[in-house]
Amino acid sequence: MRRLPPLRALEAFIRVVRLGSARSAATELGLSPSALSRRISNLESFTGRKLFSRSGQTMRLTDEGRLFYEAVAPHLEALAASVESQSENLQLMRLRLGVMPLFGTQRLFPRLGELRERHPRLHLDIDTGSHLTGRVGDTLDAAITLTTSPAEGLYGIQLDQNTIHAIGNTDLVAKLGDQPDAAALKKQTFLIHTDMPLGFEAWKVAMGLQKMQPAAIDHYDSGQLILEAAAQGMGIAIMHDDHLARNKDPRLAPLFDKRVESPYSYWFVCRHADLEARPVRIFHDWLVKAGL
Repeated sequence: MRRLPPLRALEAFIRVVRLGSARSAATELGLSPSALSRRISNLESFTGRKLFSRSGQTMRLTDEGRLFYEAVAPHLEALAASVESQSENLQLMRLRLGVMPLFGTQRLFPRLGELRERHPRLHLDIDTGSHLTGRVGDTLDAAITLTTSPAEGLYGIQLDQNTIHAIGNTDLVAKLGDQPDAAALKKQTFLIHTDMPLGFEAWKVAMGLQKMQPAAIDHYDSGQLILEAAAQGMGIAIMHDDHLARNKDPRLAPLFDKRVESPYSYWFVCRHADLEARPVRIFHDWLVKAGL
């Protein structure tokens, strides 16, 4: 049998990379900074590679360290999963996940079967309530939310980058034509998601309609209901191109052929400390790899 690397040193290395901070990794492992540094040094001696460059208390991952992490991390996760699958005494893992309803309907739930097949012990408690980010670390372990950037102090990974479109009933879209007409648009009702207040202003600026004030603005806290309202002719929805494409509703069509970069993206967020909790880590890694 080949000589195994020092597993505690590997754990220290992985945590430093994932948390992005030697101090945070030392705290998570209950080690002093010097003890953590010794573990990393032991791993460097074992591998013959310089994994980090050091300047005072700062440790920066080297190119060799990045290659080593990319080669080793998946195998450590596979090892943990293998041990888990053979352990009768391990209890179910549970993740309290906040999800925006439209993301859940269009992107998450169609793929959850893959997650269950890979990790049958992981179970999700789904919360689609409001103020998801503010509840992370309290009633939620993690959340998938629509925002401009993750809140300060939270770990976040961006899941997409979208463009904004005005979306309407196909009859209304045909009536308004191919070019923006401020006089015609002033007579319309616009439908705005409460979590995307900047979207409408970004769209107006891109269209050269900064001063345009519509007949009314109706606010919704559900993306699915906004799209249904637009399909029913209740107004013009300001939503992402991805929302329209995944909805596949023949009653809806984009208004005007212009790409407008959205201020918002979907983000996965959790506390830095919780990223190393096994349920959060499993879901995070699957989510990123699945490309949802």
